[in-house]
Amino acid sequence: MLLPCYKDDTAMDTAIMIWNKFISYTGLFQNIMSDRDLKFTSALWTNLHNSFGEKLSFSTAYHPQTDGLAEIMIQTLEDMIRRFSAYGLELKYSVGFTHDWCTLIPALQLAYKTSIHSSTGKTP
Repeated sequence: MLLPCYKDDTAMDTAIMIWNKFISYTGLFQNIMSDRDLKFTSALWTNLHNSFGEKLSFSTAYHPQTDGLAEIMIQTLEDMIRRFSAYGLELKYSVGFTHDWCTLIPALQLAYKTSIHSSTGKTP
């Protein structure tokens, strides 16, 4: 699931967003894989996962394969956001579309999840 996040979001902001958008709909996770961002390595997250009995795993620091795969996904999503935003901007005045990228996330998520990836030949 894709959610709009901001660089200045705190660990608490991220925890509340994940609670409201994921856990409240799907239930608890068995395992969460994360990079080593401070939002996920804080005492808040450690305590939260321990209290729920979840396992919090981190990618290996400076591991090129893990970092490379994540970076490719991020670059793909950033490119899609730019394209979706530009398309929405062109249509804004004629049919009321918006170029606010946050409003485009559901369409972006659908496009990403249904696209066949060249490396695997499958959808995510």
